[in-house]
Amino acid sequence: MAKLPVGGLMFGMGDGNHERIDAQRLNSHLGKFLRIQPDGRVPADNPFVNREGALPEIDTIGHRNPQGVVMVNGVPYAHKHGARGGDELNRLAPGANYGWPLTTGGVDYTYALITPYRSLPGITDPLTEWTPSIAPAGLAWYDGALFSAWRGSLLVAALAERSVRRVPMVNGTPGAQELLFKGTGQTPARQRAWGRMAWSIC
Repeated sequence: MAKLPVGGLMFGMGDGNHERIDAQRLNSHLGKFLRIQPDGRVPADNPFVNREGALPEIDTIGHRNPQGVVMVNGVPYAHKHGARGGDELNRLAPGANYGWPLTTGGVDYTYALITPYRSLPGITDPLTEWTPSIAPAGLAWYDGALFSAWRGSLLVAALAERSVRRVPMVNGTPGAQELLFKGTGQTPARQRAWGRMAWSIC
């Protein structure tokens, strides 16, 4: 969940793993990012407020399993799990469609093809895709003074590779990623502690 500059809240909902196409349906909250006021009211400028049959809380569609969302200079960035591959980093824009399950770089856990398309007209492509999956978890924006080389970076906890990825951002574009903490040889519990330490300095 992220607090928006205008005072609203944005949060993601997974696709429910029942009917994947729910992520494309405007009458379902599944597979969406939602935007509401702190008291639960719907902002009047939400993109689907006046669309017949659409749930007015919806801000963006086409997500499989959102994990983290942060605000960077007033713009929301989020990452999500793909299936077997196809994890994504997205810059969220009101009303945008991020593809799932019509487009993805991953395949099903059974190795079955989910879709033949990685991109389609009308779909907003990811800024970064991770295949094989890194299983992104926490997401933080670092712009502090303690580690000057990290300033202007997204920090992505990666469960599958037991690391934290530093993704430098320049004018909204990701640069070359750096893997942090991967070589520590720690247990998963200790890796989570490293991740909490990284978030505490943000």
